[in-house]
Amino acid sequence: MLRTNMKNLVMMSVQGKVANPWAPRSHEVDSKGKPFLLPSVGGIVYNIKVGDAAFGWQADHIEPCVSAILDEKNRFDAPNRGFVFYACIGNEAIIKAGDAKGKKGVVTGHHGGAEHVMIDFSDGVLQKLALDDKIMIRGFGQGLKLLDYPDIAVYNLDPHLLQKMRIKKKGKKIQVPVTTKIPAELMGSGTGAMQMGSGDYDIMTTDKKFIKKYNIDKLKFGDFVALMNHDNLYGRSFRQGAVTIGIVIHGDCLLAGHGPGVSTLLSASKPIIEPVIDSNANIAKTMKIGRFRKK
Repeated sequence: MLRTNMKNLVMMSVQGKVANPWAPRSHEVDSKGKPFLLPSVGGIVYNIKVGDAAFGWQADHIEPCVSAILDEKNRFDAPNRGFVFYACIGNEAIIKAGDAKGKKGVVTGHHGGAEHVMIDFSDGVLQKLALDDKIMIRGFGQGLKLLDYPDIAVYNLDPHLLQKMRIKKKGKKIQVPVTTKIPAELMGSGTGAMQMGSGDYDIMTTDKKFIKKYNIDKLKFGDFVALMNHDNLYGRSFRQGAVTIGIVIHGDCLLAGHGPGVSTLLSASKPIIEPVIDSNANIAKTMKIGRFRKK
């Protein structure tokens, strides 16, 4: 088991509501110059969950299951930033109002730009949930450290989920199960951003032959992936030998420079994180949620 500083972490409640879905004002233009008009972020998505394919939907940047926010009018202000920052992947979410009051879910991602937090709930809960319903999240995980690996940074990760990810020690390295290794040249929108404690950045999917070669077109929502030669310690950037482990949090996109979004979980600027391919490396399978939630 990985030794951590979990006992020193702060657990803090943050509360938001279901985010209203966005709609474009007009057609957008894809990377081939073709216009499109499709569903996008936000809302209660009844038929897409972690464990489902991140490709193939008639949508752009689609977020699985439920998207939550604190302040839709001021999404970049301090209160909403706090909501996104404290909500770590794997945290418990509790509905505090409405017909689904008291039901629990799991945080599965946070989406930069939209400043949404994605939460997985069961189908039965989705049928009762309303757009005005309040959702409280027990924020727990920011400040997490691996005591035996001080050169590895940890962000946005509930320590209980960390221990379920089947990470193994290998001398001065750790081995992390991932479904896919993402080549550095594919990381697009969000590269250069400094907000590792929130948001995401996108795997560019314009070159269909290239992404098929690396099985990126097989990605699923909730997959743990390795971003090769990408350093997320003090900004999202290319660095030879660096490895970042992230989680796929939104679906494919048609815009140039975009694609499935990845939130940061672990990162090292040195080659001390060794990704190991494992088709089961997905939060839905790890936590028995989404498409793998028991009926």
